[in-house]
Amino acid sequence: MTDASLILLSLGVPLAGMMLIIACGRWAALRDGVTVATAIAMFTTVLQLLPRVQAGERPRLELFELFPGLGVTFEVEPLGMVFAMLASGLWIITAIYAIGYMRGAKESHHTRFHAFFAIALFSATGIAFAGNMFTLFLFYEVLTLSTYPLVAHKGTAAARAGARTYLGILLGTSVGFLLLATLATWWLAGTLDFTPGGIMAGRVDPGHGSILLVLFLYGIGKAALMPFHRWLPAAMVAPTPVSALLHAVAVVKAGVFTVLKVTIYLFGIDYLQELASSDVMLYVAVFTLLAASLVAMRQDNLKARLAYSTVSQLSYIVTGALLLNQIAALGASMHIVMHAFGKITLFFCAGAIYVATKKTEISDMNGLGRRMPITFTAFFIGALCVIGIPPMGGVWSKWHLIMGAFEGGYGLVVLALMISTLLNIGYLIPPVVRAFLLPPKESDAGGGLREAPLMCVVPIAFTALGCIALFVLAQPLAELLGGMFVSAPPGAAP
Repeated sequence: MTDASLILLSLGVPLAGMMLIIACGRWAALRDGVTVATAIAMFTTVLQLLPRVQAGERPRLELFELFPGLGVTFEVEPLGMVFAMLASGLWIITAIYAIGYMRGAKESHHTRFHAFFAIALFSATGIAFAGNMFTLFLFYEVLTLSTYPLVAHKGTAAARAGARTYLGILLGTSVGFLLLATLATWWLAGTLDFTPGGIMAGRVDPGHGSILLVLFLYGIGKAALMPFHRWLPAAMVAPTPVSALLHAVAVVKAGVFTVLKVTIYLFGIDYLQELASSDVMLYVAVFTLLAASLVAMRQDNLKARLAYSTVSQLSYIVTGALLLNQIAALGASMHIVMHAFGKITLFFCAGAIYVATKKTEISDMNGLGRRMPITFTAFFIGALCVIGIPPMGGVWSKWHLIMGAFEGGYGLVVLALMISTLLNIGYLIPPVVRAFLLPPKESDAGGGLREAPLMCVVPIAFTALGCIALFVLAQPLAELLGGMFVSAPPGAAP
């Protein structure tokens, strides 16, 4: 297939799947089969672009042009390739898990749920393959709108309130800040094309660039920098598969992916060093990663604790983008993948615990590890990956971040990363300790094993194994992502 055909097919498969899911809504087994088949087809299509990107090519498609030099354009570069593979690959696992969860938890409106999930993956792919900031912005907004019904899925007053907070903050920041920054960049730089090394040097005055950086970083609300982070814990009213979508598969990863695209391909690392706001926003990110960790430690609700953990972990990636050297940017990019596998495992486990026991509070989980050993062992593995302890993949991304902070001379950032890692231990390990080492409450005593349905447990085991596999696969991942900093003509090797 041609490059253009593969890009179009990658975008078209989830849309076609969405229509088939709706058409098969009356037949549950057929609809669920179509959902999984669509996810597999999408991942297979995306994967066909990988050898071309590894060879130094940049598959490209110009869909249409609105104004001279500005249109809907797609270009597949290493960072986008990794994000597209991550989102489409984890969709397969999440689709299987969602089927088991939605049945086990007796959730309603399955067809609507799976259809909007497919639209969200279409949006994430458009973000991953966007060739300019205009295209990325369009798909960024579609992702927000398509996930709103998923957050409000339960239809309760709490779900509607959480969804309103979700939509209000994400649309408010994107329209109020991100759109303004995008238009100003086009006006000042004359282009919005993503270019290795950036487009602003020599075109945009550093004073204006400093303002643009603040607008971009706060406009990318999905990156959850404080104080625009409340949408993330508010969205935890959604079913657990939606939480997995928000935290690991698409939404927050689209946020930090956009931060990296903006800093590397619009500003450029060298130009960022000239901006007064670079250090200011760096320490905003550092404050967020520490403050969110402290808030996480106070949460007894497991999903709320994991939500604040995500706020903190996203700021690791933003911090890496603002340390202004390639090793830190590489660590930030790797952390997108490492955190995705660790956090999706943790949320899958939280959902399995709810399906099997209806428990949501950590204080109620004493002794549950004896009844759900697979789930809590997987939780432990996912926690170690997020913390960054070998032999889990998370150790490599955090190592690159710390080395990047050393290289940039940011001793305080090194200290903050170490303190935050200790806080990670403080809020992720206690649920495991309670589950395995404390005696169960009288109401939970006896009864033998009581794991969640198999369609929940198998995905949990798979993602937990993925956390371990990434420890070995970190080198090829780093080599692929290293191409972010290399210029290459479209469709040709450099």
